[in-house]
Amino acid sequence: MIKVKICGITRLQDALMAIKFGAHAVGFIFFKDSKRYIEPDKAKEIILKLPPFVVKVGVFVDEDEERIAEIFSYCNLDRIQLHGDIDMELKKIPSPKIIRAFRIKDSSDIERVAKSKYFPLLDTYSDKLYGGTGERFDWSLLKHLKRDYILAGGINLSNLKEIFNIRPYAIDISSGVEKEPGVKDEKKMFEFFNYLRQNQNNFIQGDFD
Repeated sequence: MIKVKICGITRLQDALMAIKFGAHAVGFIFFKDSKRYIEPDKAKEIILKLPPFVVKVGVFVDEDEERIAEIFSYCNLDRIQLHGDIDMELKKIPSPKIIRAFRIKDSSDIERVAKSKYFPLLDTYSDKLYGGTGERFDWSLLKHLKRDYILAGGINLSNLKEIFNIRPYAIDISSGVEKEPGVKDEKKMFEFFNYLRQNQNNFIQGDFD
């Protein structure tokens, strides 16, 4: 099954539910202006109760490198997801542990993605938000991208069939499986993963082409 990250986790029950249904990774947002912000102490409390083979991702926006490294270690995170306008290089965290988010507006953004040394996550451009818009960008732009990436932005049950055609390495979903920001919806999450499970062979074989 395609790899899935459930982002914007603020409650232990939501993290465990995501893992039970099939999530490969869970994301914790350490950006205070986000509706899904979580305190490092609370994130650590949740992470300590998660199974060992789940990838824990910390999401940061233009944060100080020292602070990122501190939270990375304190919360026992596995990956760092960088958003924002600052094209920073983290020297205290190995490059393979870093995911760089790009807000996609047009083909010039795809060109920047192609040149990034970090593993890219592609989200929808907004001049007001750094992520979590719940809106999708023009996925036809992806035909020009010749590298693996994580797809985010406006993903939900209704457009999963298109994603089988696009074939990203992984997908990142938050609002598409929520009742409200930071609170996941069990029914939406079950239906989402159930569809993936039932159609995983189509993703592998390309039957939707």
